[in-house]
Amino acid sequence: MVIIGGGYTGMWTAYFLKEREPGIDVVLLEQGICGGGPSGRNGGFLNAFYDDLGTLVERYGEEGRRTAQLAAHSIDEIGAWCERRGVDAWYAMTGDIGISTNPTHDAIAIEVARGADELGIGDVYRPLSQAEVRTRFDSPVARSGVHVRHAAHVQPARLARGLRRVLLEQGVRVFEGSPVRRFAEGRDAVRVETPAGSVRAGSGVNALGAYVAGLGAFRRSILPRGSYIVMSASAPEALERMGWTGGEGVYDFRSSLHYLRTTPDGRIAFGGASSRTGLGTGLGPRLAYDPASIGRLVRDFRTWFPTFEGVPLEAGWGGPIDLTGLHIPFFGTLPGGRIHFGVGYTGGGVGPCHLGGKILASLTLGVEDEHTTLPLVGAEPRRFPREPLRSLGALVAQTAIVAKDDAEDGGRRPNVVVEQLARLPGRLGYRLGP
Repeated sequence: MVIIGGGYTGMWTAYFLKEREPGIDVVLLEQGICGGGPSGRNGGFLNAFYDDLGTLVERYGEEGRRTAQLAAHSIDEIGAWCERRGVDAWYAMTGDIGISTNPTHDAIAIEVARGADELGIGDVYRPLSQAEVRTRFDSPVARSGVHVRHAAHVQPARLARGLRRVLLEQGVRVFEGSPVRRFAEGRDAVRVETPAGSVRAGSGVNALGAYVAGLGAFRRSILPRGSYIVMSASAPEALERMGWTGGEGVYDFRSSLHYLRTTPDGRIAFGGASSRTGLGTGLGPRLAYDPASIGRLVRDFRTWFPTFEGVPLEAGWGGPIDLTGLHIPFFGTLPGGRIHFGVGYTGGGVGPCHLGGKILASLTLGVEDEHTTLPLVGAEPRRFPREPLRSLGALVAQTAIVAKDDAEDGGRRPNVVVEQLARLPGRLGYRLGP
């Protein structure tokens, strides 16, 4: 069998295939290096579907709850896998802190904790007063919040490269630097063509993430959006002054959220969702590095961390996330029956890609089990409008969302037009924020 894409989804699929059927011949093709795309360039938050449990239960009832429970297992299983396989991915079960950064968002912290209780996961979310937040994370922007107990963190590139090493040890044939020119299903086989050669296999897995947005079958189901990160120099003494020494990840309640964590040597990785979207099907350098988005992150970093005054920011990078209309992924098999896919993690795939690998391995082997019977398999995604409305609408809406969040963080009331445009996706049934 052949897998297209060397990110987490493709590599976990290969891993679980070889674990279940050691004799299976698996070929994995990656245009760059494994983990060189969004899988190795993200914030390293290892979460489940806790934030999406309301949507899952609303749409799928108890099966939605089962989906979230299986996804939650991945948080612990990845840590155990790293220890068992000798992969030093800086795995740490330290939890997360969600914070309000303006008075408008104070109510969200209360709603999150209340909603968790109503959904039966009150043991995962604990409300925090402003004083409690400041004890753990003394930033001038921090107000009240919640502590998310069951959440971990990894260095994403270290996890990706460790996973690649294990695949090679299992006997997976990994071909990096192999961009796919053609991926098609015939009557009796899947055929893949690259500049250096071709592969003929009985089945295939499309694990291209946001890059499926250029393919007809997914064009209205996936919206690429940029997400960017800046990294500070090492300054552990500055972290100590603000009390952020527990290793917790931190995120805010903006729709264009900020997400941030520390590193073992005392750096801060500070990320944020951008208004930069993949217009049309373009997924080029502008989504890998957008100077305007990086500039806004630098501005916000300096506002959040006065204790880091004089500490330089040493790097900045980005990448596309595969946004779906309901903020949850979907899996399935293309009409010919030989090509399987999993896509749409919407920026939160470090943990769920592990579950996705189990789903795709079972689909490939033709097995009906607890994974292939999840409601995400065969689910009909919420479709975006046709072009050019999709691209133009996404640009306008996401720009308005960022402007609304910035205004509220600055203590200003958003322009009425901006506010209406920012709320429009929700009124149309989309979930474009966390």
